[in-house]
Amino acid sequence: MKQEELQALEGKLDGDFRSMEGHLRDLDKHLTLRSYLEGYSLGATETKIWQALRKNKVAIGFIRRNGLPNLSRWFNFIEQTHPEIQEDVKAADAAAKAKTAAASKAGASYNLALQDTDKGVVTRFLPEPSGYLHIGHAKAALLSDYFGHVAYPGKMRLRLDDTNPITEREEYQDAIIEDLALMGIKPDVVTYTSDYFDYLYDMCIKLITMGKAYADDTDQETMRAERMDGIPSKRRERTVEENLRIFEEMKKGSEEGVAHCMRAKLSFDDPNKAMRDPVIYRCNIEKAHHRTGRKWNMYPMYDFACPVVDSYEGVTHALRSTEYTDRNPQYQWFLDTLGLRTVHMWDFARMNFVKTFLSKRKLAKLVDTGKVWGWDDPRMPTVRGVRRRGMTIAALRDFIIKQGPSRNVVSMEWSTFWNANKKEIDPIAPRHTALLQKDMVKINLTGADVPAGVVTEERPKHPKNPSVGTKQVKFSSSIYIDQADAKSFKDNEEVTLMTWGNAFVRELSKEDTIKTGTFELNVKGDFKSTEKKITWLSAEGFDLVPAELWEFDYLITKDKLEEEDNLEDFLNPNTASMELAWCDEGVGQLKADDIIQLERRGFFRVDKGLNDWKEGEAGEKGPRVVLFGIPTGKGGK
Repeated sequence: MKQEELQALEGKLDGDFRSMEGHLRDLDKHLTLRSYLEGYSLGATETKIWQALRKNKVAIGFIRRNGLPNLSRWFNFIEQTHPEIQEDVKAADAAAKAKTAAASKAGASYNLALQDTDKGVVTRFLPEPSGYLHIGHAKAALLSDYFGHVAYPGKMRLRLDDTNPITEREEYQDAIIEDLALMGIKPDVVTYTSDYFDYLYDMCIKLITMGKAYADDTDQETMRAERMDGIPSKRRERTVEENLRIFEEMKKGSEEGVAHCMRAKLSFDDPNKAMRDPVIYRCNIEKAHHRTGRKWNMYPMYDFACPVVDSYEGVTHALRSTEYTDRNPQYQWFLDTLGLRTVHMWDFARMNFVKTFLSKRKLAKLVDTGKVWGWDDPRMPTVRGVRRRGMTIAALRDFIIKQGPSRNVVSMEWSTFWNANKKEIDPIAPRHTALLQKDMVKINLTGADVPAGVVTEERPKHPKNPSVGTKQVKFSSSIYIDQADAKSFKDNEEVTLMTWGNAFVRELSKEDTIKTGTFELNVKGDFKSTEKKITWLSAEGFDLVPAELWEFDYLITKDKLEEEDNLEDFLNPNTASMELAWCDEGVGQLKADDIIQLERRGFFRVDKGLNDWKEGEAGEKGPRVVLFGIPTGKGGK
């Protein structure tokens, strides 16, 4: 083999065995009477060829089996006598292991063997700005970010697929960018499908000219039936000239143009229905586009714009959920037919949760009809919704990364989602006290341990984490306790007042609703001997802080909402409940987004602090702390 032939070999040794076999046999023949490929010492070309073979698992397997004796002899000779050339390979192996260390620890497999990664990796996240990001989008975004920035030293692009002026808004577009930043996702480039409307128009003209697209004015119902039954459209054999003329009418938004759509001419009866002449352009004159105004009266469909722009922008690996798997051959058809650069595809399972739907159309309906407070309602499966309910970004990222890019579709319980969050917040959430306002019981304390006045002492905010800090706790001769606790006590029962000590129940009023009682303090009593540990607040020394304690339930009553289901038939009529409470003075200092644990009640996120109310906004109730209960995985929620 000549020197130029050897130099050309390096780039041909990274494929499968079928593509490499001939080159390997040429090397074996060349090495019949040689120790080195060139001359009598290790050269640059030889080093590159050995390293290329070493990095290819298929080639290594064949060489180790001694399938080509001369090549195997040479490979082992270089490996044993020239350890210096292995440093780059070892570094690459170590880097590969480091890239997947976090995912492996989490239990997910990220060993996808993506094609041609040595030539560069560019991923993309492609949301439509027709609503806020939901947790399904979050998975797509995080996986694209992972493979574009972590698993490989590549790039990740954000492209907003703004091809439907009716449903898209600038508000949604801005929210998507903000939510990605919130999740720690920083795309290298932000573009819009609308940036490429002129290019897509030219590509459609090319398809028409090739006889690969045609204008169709078949009504929607008939078209759907024909596609389902494998019947060709009556317009399928229109001439190129007629199709070009009608396409221009569509561009003008004329009466004739609006009556038509443009369809790709793939097949009318392919077993894969996604291949049955999909619509690639349709007119839309009802509303101006939020970026291009009235320049266009027709817009490309996702099935056409996605592969064309992916290729044009330089995307190398497109990751999308398995609901698009049937469309992959269609995606490839557009690339092949138009002669565009190849883009590798990988499908992953979307995140499905019980009693949850992720259709933006259905979610928008809940918002528009006032069934929820907005896209950030804590009952909504949006990124903002789960965050408002108390999901931390760290837990959200960790949970999704643990799911990995598997293709296995499963419906998960929300309990696993919220349990992951609890692991994040439990070690750092300050502890506070709240008692329900309704029917609180005032207890007078007796005994030698009762303070003469109001005493303030510092107590840890977290019993196991001193770094969380301390809080001031008031002790006095009278306290408040919960009605439910009071009704559970027996005469002379010894109970524990949390963070203080024990007390004997000496007297409780006898009404149906207990209003007062007397306890005898026994601060030195053994708290291990008591069955009941109760929360309390001093009745003296500070103004109790008013609060709303909110709890939420699933939006729907059915585990899985089918496409044909009527949403209204399965809406849960009672999805939110609120109780008024009094809290310790430390709660009054909290601000929005703080996360705390109310002793014996659970974790809560502060939606509004005392100082977050605008003038006149609080109404008759006055300023209060609004707390949203955070699920912890118990009870399936």
